[in-house]
Amino acid sequence: MFRSTAKRRRGRAPKRGFRLLFWRDPFWDPRLWMRRLFRIVAMLLILSVALPPAAVLLYRDVAPPGTLLMVLRLFEGEGIKKQWMPLERISRHMPVAVIALEDNLFCEHDGFDWAAIFDAAADRVRGEDTLRGGSTISQQTAKNVFLWPGRTFVRKGLEVPFTTMMEWWWGKRRIMEVYLNVIEWGPGIYGVEAASQAYFRKPARRLTRREAALLAAVLPNPRRWSPARPTSYIKRRAGSAVYRMSRLGARVDCAL
Repeated sequence: MFRSTAKRRRGRAPKRGFRLLFWRDPFWDPRLWMRRLFRIVAMLLILSVALPPAAVLLYRDVAPPGTLLMVLRLFEGEGIKKQWMPLERISRHMPVAVIALEDNLFCEHDGFDWAAIFDAAADRVRGEDTLRGGSTISQQTAKNVFLWPGRTFVRKGLEVPFTTMMEWWWGKRRIMEVYLNVIEWGPGIYGVEAASQAYFRKPARRLTRREAALLAAVLPNPRRWSPARPTSYIKRRAGSAVYRMSRLGARVDCAL
């Protein structure tokens, strides 16, 4: 007879496979923590590079649901009045008015008005407090849709890639359409349709040239001024807008 011998049992090696959170590894091993940290940093870098272009491409065809400014105002106790309106259902006077007062080279530049940027920087160095800014309509749209309010150098720096991608992939007409639908036009009022209903009791497609000029005139500070109760200064700005609108001619065709 053969004497049976006890078989030595070998423990099965743990299956490595795909472990999303890596919790099976001994937590006291510093090398494993370094690997985890490296993976986390790598994932964050990939996301930081991939998400901005993905968001810009998404909003090329999809209406942005909201902006960070809307969320901040909501936490401050304000409501949100907005209604997306395609550009073809907005009065043709409205794009012309904002180009006349906000960015008269909108159809000609590549997203940045370098002369205006340098002039605004010189004014700030001299300590002059003026309403003139260096931001184009494209830059303002990038800030409103993808970034946060404020004038920090970090935010201004981030405007550059977003503005460039918008100019490449959206085109001027889409930039104008998004701009007119997300811009703040008063406490809790966003977009030209909500502004037209709130101030003139009519849809945006029926805005007259004078009404469009008044809406554009308050954009430097829409929480301070109202197009329905314009001050003498706003009336002068609106008059200037009407005059410029009549002289722009074909320079606004890209936004119509």
